[in-house]
Amino acid sequence: MTFQRPNIEAMSGYTPGEQVQGSVVKLNTNENPYPPAPEVSAALAGIDAAELRRYPPPMASDFRNIAARLHGLTPENVIPTNGGDEMLRLVLTTFVDMSETVLVARPSYSLYPVLTDIQGCTLQEVPLQEDWTLSEDFFAALANCKLCILVNPHAPSGTLMPVDTLRRIATECPGILLIDEAYVDFIDPEEGYDSMPLIRELDNVLILRTLSKGYSLAGLRFGYGLGSSALINPMLYKTRDSYNTDLVSQRLACAALSAQDYARSTWQKVRSSRRTLSQQLASLGFSCPPSQSNFLLCQVPDDQDAAALYQALKRDNILIRYFDHDGLRDKLRISIGTEEENSALITKLTALVRD
Repeated sequence: MTFQRPNIEAMSGYTPGEQVQGSVVKLNTNENPYPPAPEVSAALAGIDAAELRRYPPPMASDFRNIAARLHGLTPENVIPTNGGDEMLRLVLTTFVDMSETVLVARPSYSLYPVLTDIQGCTLQEVPLQEDWTLSEDFFAALANCKLCILVNPHAPSGTLMPVDTLRRIATECPGILLIDEAYVDFIDPEEGYDSMPLIRELDNVLILRTLSKGYSLAGLRFGYGLGSSALINPMLYKTRDSYNTDLVSQRLACAALSAQDYARSTWQKVRSSRRTLSQQLASLGFSCPPSQSNFLLCQVPDDQDAAALYQALKRDNILIRYFDHDGLRDKLRISIGTEEENSALITKLTALVRD
């Protein structure tokens, strides 16, 4: 006998990347290879344990003010969340009924299907084209969706969708467009990418941001959403958990977001390493689409097996990501690490492919 709802019993849960202890070269879960800002360490050291007996500020107002100034918005346009994943769940809980449809591209972030299964709504996945762009079938499907979720830069390819394309989607979508910008900090500044005007122009756009990647705080679980107050308010005042972000995370998130010079210096190091690593992989016969994220998706050489390479690297304590999914079985996703970590990867891959 089971007490689960039928949709919960039938679904599969999310499978995270491996989190291991010990000495490994960890290039599998797209974490920032550099530590958080010194200001974050100082904020952590400055927390008196006695403060933890009281509940945290319920609205995380200090953080909302900092985020609003950073993005040229108002605090009413900001909702802090327990990681970016809570923002995804809040949007589904608040706006999507069980009879309605969520539209996503395939492949994409594998948590999206899990969350729609939990909600009990319909998920429509439209395959991307070979160049990782949206097909006209995707645009046609917009007419029937309540929510469209797009990760940009895209995961797992790292490719970037222009703002004009996002504007077209939001304009043609009768529901909400949620842009998941988990990796936005690693976009080359020369691209001139800026999605914030969409919030000011349109009332159906939400943007997800996280401190896990660009601010080196994956272990903290702190994200936030941006959008019109008409979209933010129902989540902020009705559907989010009470005290959904704790005192420690609020203090550290404020410190991290305020330390922009330090954060930007790590983003630039990641971009530089991304270019170098892409060139080194190409010299070994790996093909990578242009990435604007902190990872590379590499098609392995024709005479190599992606799963076998993944396992061989793992045996040498080098972790990358292999996806046993259609369209990805001949590919490996590699997070950008430190120069030393990237060098260890290339040394081992060179030995494997030239053996």
